[in-house]
Amino acid sequence: MNILVTGANGQLGNEMQIVSKNSKDKYIFTDVCDGYEKLDITDLDAIRRMVAENDVKCIINCAAWTNVDKAETAGDIVETLNATAPENLAKAMKEVGGLLVHISTDYVFGGDPYNTPCREDQKGTPTGVYGLTKLHGEQKIQAVGGHYIIIRTAWLYSEFGHNFVKTMLNLTATKPQLKVVFDQTGTPTYAGDLAEAIFDIIDNRKFEGHDGVYHFSNEGVCSWYDFTKKIAELAGHDSCDIQPCHSNEFPSPVTRPAYSVLDKTKIKETFGLKIPYWVDSLKKCEANLLKEQSC
Repeated sequence: MNILVTGANGQLGNEMQIVSKNSKDKYIFTDVCDGYEKLDITDLDAIRRMVAENDVKCIINCAAWTNVDKAETAGDIVETLNATAPENLAKAMKEVGGLLVHISTDYVFGGDPYNTPCREDQKGTPTGVYGLTKLHGEQKIQAVGGHYIIIRTAWLYSEFGHNFVKTMLNLTATKPQLKVVFDQTGTPTYAGDLAEAIFDIIDNRKFEGHDGVYHFSNEGVCSWYDFTKKIAELAGHDSCDIQPCHSNEFPSPVTRPAYSVLDKTKIKETFGLKIPYWVDSLKKCEANLLKEQSC
């Protein structure tokens, strides 16, 4: 099977490049930046041509507008990338009887006060443009009516690009004191684990007959403060005094979800996945980053 990956230069896209090396399938990696085959996913005809020329039967959509704050003022491009583009990909796959694997977010939640892990069938209550447009993307994929697997994830980090782990590794190494919010709770997700899960579902053809929305994050729960403390501890950054603070101490154009822990029961039971604990995956990522620094 020929598989097209969009957003190949992002965190998940880079991890998909690593896991795909062990595949019996052919992966085609696209992005808008140099070094990759170019594909404009806002252009339905361009997608159709790519699908036809390469006999693509599965698309993994890792592309999105992900800057939460800037989404508030960026205009129509956010809806185009997060809703219209996934709809285009869904249409292209439906026309050839293929599968769309689309990555969504815990930001589809947040408007209601939750205190138990969010389920897939829970009503979306986004609090900002980013979450709203991602929810629209899910809805448009479902409306197309083809084969799809939508995976909502949260707090994604990796060895690639800009992310919370790499930022905090730098700050805790260079700052004498740091304040981090403790009133936002969720679960960090190592992009390598998510890539492995997607690879397993596709490579072993577990997706057949299982269209739907699923949740994936690492196991466990923490606040951004707890996350930072563990990042610093594993790196041996003991000299930085990390203090908890409230979200209102860092004014933002977006109200972020106070509790967005995802219930992963469905994806584990449907596809037989064993998901690592978030601290174990963080150790793996930080070890890889340390190796890179020493090379």
